[in-house]
Amino acid sequence: MDIMELLRTKRTYRRFDQSRPIPPEALADMMEAARLASSAGNLQPLRYLAVQSPELTEAVFPYTYWAAALTDEVGRPKEGRHPVMYWAVLCEKDSKNASIRVDAGLAMDNIITAAWYHGIGSCMMGNIDRDKIREILKIDPSLEILYMIAFGYPAHTSTVVSPDETGSLKYSMDAQENFFVPKREIKDLIQIL
Repeated sequence: MDIMELLRTKRTYRRFDQSRPIPPEALADMMEAARLASSAGNLQPLRYLAVQSPELTEAVFPYTYWAAALTDEVGRPKEGRHPVMYWAVLCEKDSKNASIRVDAGLAMDNIITAAWYHGIGSCMMGNIDRDKIREILKIDPSLEILYMIAFGYPAHTSTVVSPDETGSLKYSMDAQENFFVPKREIKDLIQIL
């Protein structure tokens, strides 16, 4: 897959084929992608917890919140469409690193790009119940959960479309649970001097 095709198709996915686990070679590439991520001052403050046990992924699921532009009933994946893996993106709780969320964004993009290279979709999540997830995963109290990333083989499509005539950027889902994500046009985003 060429780089522009990878970027066009590397969308957020919120419905997964729960019968397909993440293969070891994909997980290895995701871990290497996390290790190689750029870091401000090369401080490398992030740590990760990859959760692939079916029991733990199912225990975490109720404490993740999906598709904020849709109602919970519509946006939340149904049984059989849950993620098969989560990654917790962690840092020291008392970190004074002003760039830590930039580091997290860079690292998460590396990880989800490596996953998508293997056909594995993802959803980065900030709207989560950190206290419950910490308890379930027995995360050390000295660590803060910055984000979670859900992974699995997509069970729907996610297509970039132009904004409607009102200019709305709200994404939508059709009856087959395929997502349509409006993106601004280049002329509306970028000025060249």
